[in-house]
Amino acid sequence: MSSPQAIIDNRRGIIAMLCAGLFFVTNDTVIKLASDVFSTSQMMAIRGIFSTCFALVIVMAMGQLGYLRRLASPLVALRATLEATVAFLFITALALLPLANVTAILQATPIIMTLMTVALGLERVGWRRWGAILVGFAGMLLIVQPSPEGFNVSILFALSAAVLVSIRDLVTRRIADDIPSPVIAASTTMAVGLAGFVIGFVRGEEWTPFLVPETTYLIVAAVLVTLANLSIVMAFRNVEVSVVSPFRYAVVIFALMLGYFVFGDLPNLLAIAGMGLVVGAGIYTIHREHVRRKAIAATSVARPETAGGEAGR
Repeated sequence: MSSPQAIIDNRRGIIAMLCAGLFFVTNDTVIKLASDVFSTSQMMAIRGIFSTCFALVIVMAMGQLGYLRRLASPLVALRATLEATVAFLFITALALLPLANVTAILQATPIIMTLMTVALGLERVGWRRWGAILVGFAGMLLIVQPSPEGFNVSILFALSAAVLVSIRDLVTRRIADDIPSPVIAASTTMAVGLAGFVIGFVRGEEWTPFLVPETTYLIVAAVLVTLANLSIVMAFRNVEVSVVSPFRYAVVIFALMLGYFVFGDLPNLLAIAGMGLVVGAGIYTIHREHVRRKAIAATSVARPETAGGEAGR
């Protein structure tokens, strides 16, 4: 049974996860609107400037400026680099694919994480979880619907982003508790903005003048993505991941609603069925992980008791 503090922490994590999903999807909607005017690198750079300023204001308001030196922490720097790469891949995919489809592909994270642990030899997977992986893969095919006419490279961008999000979340869980969440969020916004300038320079892109009405989209997106990053960090800290993680799938509902009302996009029945399979497989994967952890914990508790009994004979 969970302790009272664990219940409070899990509740905070659930609320943070739901807020993160809403902030991220609203940010994605605004970025998709801005993609008609700005290139991916320019959106990353401009949004990065404003979001970094906003993040630093939060850090300052919470009296955490002294913790900014922890930005050099290897895990914080690694997470920021991963987030910058994810931002580039995801924003590129958003410009060419429906919002709900890209969002749903990103929700394959728990399935991808399971595959990664198997590939690295970190754990063994039973037939139930292999079944969930296969169901999730089938769902992905229904969403992507690969064909010579319908396939484009943006799908690969979305899939690559999903893989890196899996790695990012694993890294987030290993960051020391004494590094405040706003500082971690600030490192992310800085990295994304810097990556935008670097990508634009390497590509030799000619950017659209900043003083256009659409720049407002990027200012709004900066506020949203900063709040989203802060929320997602808070969602995974000092919580039972198996309790909090399933709520990440609310983002698919948010994306379907915003995609329809803002862009008039409504996935076909096959894609909607695929979303259902991906969400279901992800939730089941998280459930099996929870069951496995409980079994391991029970075994570790039982062993000392058994050893003590034998010693007393």
